Amino acid sequence: MEQRTEIGELGEFGLIEHLTRNFEIQNASTVVGVGDDAAVLDHFGKQVVVTTDLLIEGIHFDLMYTPLKHLGYKAVMVNLSDIYAMNAIPTQITMSIGVSNRFSLEALSEFYEGVHVACEKHGVDLVGGDTSSSQKGFIISVTAIGEVAPDQFVKRSTAQQGDLICVSGDLGGAFLGLTLMEREKKIFLENPQVQPDLENENYIVGRLLKPEARKDIIQFLAAQNIVPTAMMDVSDGVSSEVLHLCRQSNLGCRIYEEKLPVSEDSRKAAYKFGLDPTVCALNGGEDYELIFTLKQEDYDKITLNEEISVIGYMTAIEEGCKLLTKGGNSFDITAQGWNAFQK
Repeated sequence: MEQRTEIGELGEFGLIEHLTRNFEIQNASTVVGVGDDAAVLDHFGKQVVVTTDLLIEGIHFDLMYTPLKHLGYKAVMVNLSDIYAMNAIPTQITMSIGVSNRFSLEALSEFYEGVHVACEKHGVDLVGGDTSSSQKGFIISVTAIGEVAPDQFVKRSTAQQGDLICVSGDLGGAFLGLTLMEREKKIFLENPQVQPDLENENYIVGRLLKPEARKDIIQFLAAQNIVPTAMMDVSDGVSSEVLHLCRQSNLGCRIYEEKLPVSEDSRKAAYKFGLDPTVCALNGGEDYELIFTLKQEDYDKITLNEEISVIGYMTAIEEGCKLLTKGGNSFDITAQGWNAFQK
């Protein structure tokens, strides 16, 4: 029988102390970290970038198939991804959680283990947060802070006509992972004696449960002396993100279906589930890749990086936002990505 420690035994300060005891400061900009009334940060003339995210059980994650360690890791990654999307480097996070008494101290420690791995991997300091009881679900709020050299930050609204549209990594995998997990959950709820069959789909399951924020892309762009003209991360699906870039930059676009990067694993899984890989790539969310626009003269530099695909270009607003299919047809791009408020 595994040990179960009730959270109430530690009290709030004891709990925070217990959960954060392994976190060591890694950034010079962290003057005072976790354990005081507030953190003290000094960014030495850099501009500070701040983002915050709320993750709610039953809306953003399902604990039936999400291990707590993976959830801790992902909660950090989705925030770091927003910092990288500003062309900034994350330096600190705060982490607040609301938990019901169905979670033991051991369960929360597992969650914080994932938080710790993510922080270590990206060189980020945990500098504060809060814990509260929640009536039923698990609630997670993360704020991430990053730094960027003055005027090197990149917004969504600054793309120019003729700019190339690029995306990192590959698309649609997380959505396919979710499709598989939801299918297995349904089978399990109907027949609890049936063991879930993940069919060796490690890649798509990993894309859902353990996404990676793309620090490597930001480092590559900096090393090549490239500043994207506009950028954001792919959390709701590429079609919806492209429309954000177009709307905020007051432009149209052309996206080529055959240029959308889809991994072989995702393509095979899509066909197996009777789904179109292009639709998954365009409308699946939670890939946490970066989508950005570049001046055409930077094209030669980015061909050095196999992790970056050019998927289209920005046009005048009158030309609309179009997808050009492999068959030569043209369709309006519509945002069918993830909507936090859909029923």
